[in-house]
Amino acid sequence: MSERHNPNIEQMDSISHTGEASLAQPASIFFSVFVPFAASYYLSYFFRTINALISSELVAEFDLGARSLGLLTSVFFLSAFFQVPVGVLVDRVGLRRVQSALLLIAAIGAAMFSFGTAVWILILARALVGLGAGAAVIVGFKAIATWYPREKLVLMNGCFVMIGSLGAVMATAPAEMLLVSMGWRGLFQAFALATVVCAAAIFILVPNEDRLSTTTQLNLRTVLTDRRLWRLAPLSTMCISSAWVLQGLWAAPWMEDVENLSRPAIVSHLFVMAIALSIGSLALGAGAHLLRKRGVRAQDFMLMVAGLFVIAELALILGSPASSYLLWAIVASLGGASVLTYAILPSFFSTNMIGQANAVLSTCHIAGAFFLQCVTGFVVNLWTGHGGHYPPVAYRAAFALIVILQIAAIIWFAYPAIRARRSAIAKMKAVEV
Repeated sequence: MSERHNPNIEQMDSISHTGEASLAQPASIFFSVFVPFAASYYLSYFFRTINALISSELVAEFDLGARSLGLLTSVFFLSAFFQVPVGVLVDRVGLRRVQSALLLIAAIGAAMFSFGTAVWILILARALVGLGAGAAVIVGFKAIATWYPREKLVLMNGCFVMIGSLGAVMATAPAEMLLVSMGWRGLFQAFALATVVCAAAIFILVPNEDRLSTTTQLNLRTVLTDRRLWRLAPLSTMCISSAWVLQGLWAAPWMEDVENLSRPAIVSHLFVMAIALSIGSLALGAGAHLLRKRGVRAQDFMLMVAGLFVIAELALILGSPASSYLLWAIVASLGGASVLTYAILPSFFSTNMIGQANAVLSTCHIAGAFFLQCVTGFVVNLWTGHGGHYPPVAYRAAFALIVILQIAAIIWFAYPAIRARRSAIAKMKAVEV
């Protein structure tokens, strides 16, 4: 459980990256590896966030309350239970085989969702979609860590999340236009077909990474017992999971019941949030890349980002006169903080363990989203609702709970640095005396 630097891991990681770089030119890596996996993350983001747009249709057709709607949306995140097995499979079996198979499962779930006639069918179908699409992030980051040198990881992670988050853009105004012509069922059928196409593209285009160097013995126990990971995980979870929960469902009801916005205004807000997520992901990646050259660690940048998130949420809760578009854009953009956290992991573990390390962290993110999604619905449901609408205080209470948990995670992450600083100051005072 040591937190000390391991030179052997770094040396093996360097050898592995050197071998990978010689296998393909940057352009071929981009089109045969980066683009297919980014496309799968695009689909994952779409499926994750589309319920925010179609929630009113689902409530009207199936007579759902806040608790039922929260459960239906949150089952996507049950894939958390499969993240670690997927990570192990990715490290042992290979990226292309695992991801193409998972996408076929997601396609089956999307098709089933489109034909659902009862709530239990929708719940089962969305769980299958989550199982198939929920691992796209860890597989994609593993692909980047495998095929790109370490100094480019945070930048490429930013590009990856930016492209993937365009799926959230698709789940707003563009999907709203498609809903008029084909309805929510037709929309899911179309994306089920697109998911099958993406699965085939990954299986055909992505090179077989079995040729890559495998100098490090896989050891899940090493990942699970690393203290640095468990310092990072709560902060990463409370930033990313909260952003997913708010953008994926509760932002729209808040806008309708607290801010009294019309349907077109809500769609407009969701569209801006999706754009902010996409641009913010790239900005976080590029910013961390530039700051790294100036000696600022991604860990320190992550703390600043988390602080900004808390400020934006408090402004919403307290009814700040600041622009609603701006505050929700900040909240959404912080969903791209995975750009930072998944770039930190390669400094903890070797390349051949990144799939498992990504999976453990992703499990925290998805389990956290499932927990926060359900708890938010439970807290809101403590107040009496009318026709699926709830008083503003219900949402403020639920959001305040999220903020409290985020502040606790910030303190937990920053405590070692604070303790080290106090120790240094005490030593300086002792020398002066």
